[in-house]
Formats: sequence, C-alpha cells, structure tokens
Amino acid sequence: MREQIISIISDISGYEKEQFDEGSFFEADLGFDSIMMMDLYQTIRNTVEGIDLKVFSIQNLKNDITINELFKILNYDVVEYTDVDKDLLNDFDEIRNFSNYYEQIKGKVPYFKKNQGVAKNKISIDDKKYINYSTYNYLGLNGSVDVSDSAKKAIEQYGTSVSGSRLLSGEIDLHGKLEKKIASFLGVEDALVQVSGHGTNVNVITSIMGEGDLILHDSLSHNSIVQGAVFSGAKRKPFKHNDMRSLEKELSMLRGKYNNVLIIAEGIYSMDGDICNLPELVNIKKKFNAILMVDEAHSFGTIGNNGRGVASFYDVAPKEIDILMGTLSKSASSCGGYIAGSKDFIDFLRYNMGGFVFSCGISPANTAAALESIKLFEKSNDLIEKLSKNAIKFLEGCKNLGINTGMSKDTPIIPWIIGNSSTTLLVSQLLYEQGINVLPIVYPAVKENESRLRFFISVDHTTKDINETLKAIDIVKNRLCIELE
Repeated sequence: MREQIISIISDISGYEKEQFDEGSFFEADLGFDSIMMMDLYQTIRNTVEGIDLKVFSIQNLKNDITINELFKILNYDVVEYTDVDKDLLNDFDEIRNFSNYYEQIKGKVPYFKKNQGVAKNKISIDDKKYINYSTYNYLGLNGSVDVSDSAKKAIEQYGTSVSGSRLLSGEIDLHGKLEKKIASFLGVEDALVQVSGHGTNVNVITSIMGEGDLILHDSLSHNSIVQGAVFSGAKRKPFKHNDMRSLEKELSMLRGKYNNVLIIAEGIYSMDGDICNLPELVNIKKKFNAILMVDEAHSFGTIGNNGRGVASFYDVAPKEIDILMGTLSKSASSCGGYIAGSKDFIDFLRYNMGGFVFSCGISPANTAAALESIKLFEKSNDLIEKLSKNAIKFLEGCKNLGINTGMSKDTPIIPWIIGNSSTTLLVSQLLYEQGINVLPIVYPAVKENESRLRFFISVDHTTKDINETLKAIDIVKNRLCIELE
C-alpha cells in the first residue's frame, strides 16, 4: 500500500520515485498546488483499499505536509462498504459540505450584490452610491457615448445575436474588423475572438496540448488556465509565482520526458497586481524549446504604449510570444476573449478549436463595443497615463498607512492582504458601511494566510474618491488593530 501511494505521488508530480523521499513536502518540494492535492486525495480515496474515509478527508491536506505525515494520517484498517440508497447528486461530498457551510454563512455573504447602473468609479446598490473598486472598467469606456452608440448600431443592423456558429453562417463583417484591429494593435499576424474569456483559455489549451505533453503554469494562474491544463490530458505542474529559477528547475527535471511543453504566464496577475518577467520567460522558452503563452486579461488596455500590454511594457517584440491571449471585458468594455499570434496558428484554431467551431459567434453588440473601445485607447496614451497615476496614488497611500499590498507594482490591481478569511470579510463589510465597495478574496480562491481585499483602480476615480477611501481604510484598520507590514 505504501508503494502504491508513492506511485500515485510520482504520477501526479511528474517526478520519478528516486527524485523525492518521504521527507519531501508536497508544495515546497514537489510543486503541488490545491488542485494537485485534490487529485491526490481523490485518487487515494478511489483506488487505495483499506483507507478509513472517516479519518481521511481533504482537510488533512489543506496545509503543506510531508509524504511521511500523509502516511501518519492514513488509517489502513479495511472499511467494509455498505450499499445504501442515495440521492446521488445531492449526496456528493462537495455538494453536501457546501450546502451545510452555506446555510451557516449565507446571511453574511458579500457577493452577488445587484448593480443598478453602469459600474464606474461609483456604483449604485440598493439605491445608494458607493465608491467602487470591485469592477474592472479600467479606462471608463463602458458606458461611454461612443461605445454605446457603436453597440446600438450593430444591433440595428445585425440584431442581438449572430444566431449560429461563425463557421456556419454566424460570421458578420464586424468579427473580421475586430480581429484585424486586435492583431494590428498588438503587432502580430492574426487574431480570433470568442464568446468567453474563460472559455478562450480552456479552448486553446485543449486544442494544442494532450497526452505526452507538459504544461507548466505560474502557481497564481487563473482558474481558466488550470482548468484548460487539466482538461487537455497533458501533465500539468505549477512553478512558483514569478520565480524563473523554479520554472527552470521544473524544465531541467521534466523537459526530456515530454513531447511538447507549454509555459503559461499572465501579463498582470489578477490577485497580486504584479507583472510577469517576460524577458526571462522568452529566454527560458528558447533555451528549453518550449511554447510560451501569455494571458493578458488584465494587461491588455492597462499597461504598455496605448495599452498594448506586457510586450510593449518591456519593449519585447510581440512575436517572441507564441500565443497571446486576452479578454474583452476589461478595458475593451465588452465580453469575450481573443487569441492572437501567427496566421497559420490562428487559421488552425479557426477550423479545429472545438470551443470556437461548435459555439455561437460573439454577439454584434459585444463585437462593436470592443472594436470601438480599442480604437479609442489606440488614439492616445492619455487614458493609460491617467490610470497609472491613479494606481500610483492609491498604492503609495496604502503603503503610507502600513497596508500590506504584496507584490503590486505598475498596475491598476492593488490588494490589501489581511491573511485571515473571517477578518477579511469583516473589513469588507465595515468599508461597505462607510460607502466603499471592495470585495473580499478568501480561501480557497487564495491561501488562508493570503486572504485579501482587491482594489481595481479606474481612470474615473477622482482624487476625492481615493482620499476618502484611504481615510476609511485607516479608520477600519485602527478600529480592528490590524497591524500589517
């Protein structure tokens, strides 16, 4: 049984048995993340006989432990299986546990607040206005007259839907115009837009990677990247956040075992507000003959010349990045995602990517809104400069108050890392009572000791908005005696 579990750990980690021992920590030494730990739990639970399921739960694996500590947790007595009638779906452990948990906290849940208008620097909820930091209308173009008029004209000409897959008569002239604009704006050959940002990552990763391949992604990668990697059937491993030594270590140990290797990073990391080390990522992908994909969900339209993203920010040639992904729901004030790159690659996706071929095309209004938004921030760097000034002012103000803003730098995403889920929820509520709308990010979205509030800065935030917010933060911090460095 011990050997069986070692084999499971070897399979999930990608490491040979000789490359680790029972003193190895799952996270620190083997590079496990929460999804890999869940995979370990489910595999042991479903394949190893003699495990006492009353003793062994996923909670045992919540913290980083050694392999030896896992063996101490496991009870090897054989548990006799008794077949009983069940409501199969509602009796799933995950559903039952969540249902019990939700019953206890549903009156205190700060999510799904109903917005009554365009979310800009202010937001209307229950007929009251709040200074808003929980939506990513970075450039304030959502709700602008030019963008709204473009969407209305598209509806008048094409209706509210293209009513089919683009492959089968769902193609409209606006689709091609938007894709050409994205490609020319970024400095690559071609682009392809899709109806979902999350789906864009899942669709492209599953279209090009499979069994026998390796995907190495940053440990703080978005759920869509992780899900795409899992669904692809390729071996998936995270490397330590923005740690190029960790990436090189994984490649040194694993590159020779796999056919194709895909490295995935994000232009701006949506939880921490820091920027990927693009120049070093390009060097590493060349050194190890790997493919590089960069998710620009939050860097497209926020950094770089006129918002051209992370390649422009570092003055790296865009074609050095094999796959550029971005979303249209932030600075482009629309909905959906895009993939940009070489013409041959985009042509392949256009005819072979299941999530594109077998899905309705992006709606006329969303296409027109994105196209007009990009045209507007392409004209001038003024919006990007103003966004940067607002972000710098807020970040410096937080640091002056002793707020832990983590690794945030040069971006409009600024966290207040509090480090306890209950306290984070309380701080969010207290700020809300003072007219500040900023939502908590808690476990399991982040580690318990990294629970935080996340502030999205906009060009529309005024000096008064920022000063009032900093004052409210200081009051709440002192009230709760939160001493954070």
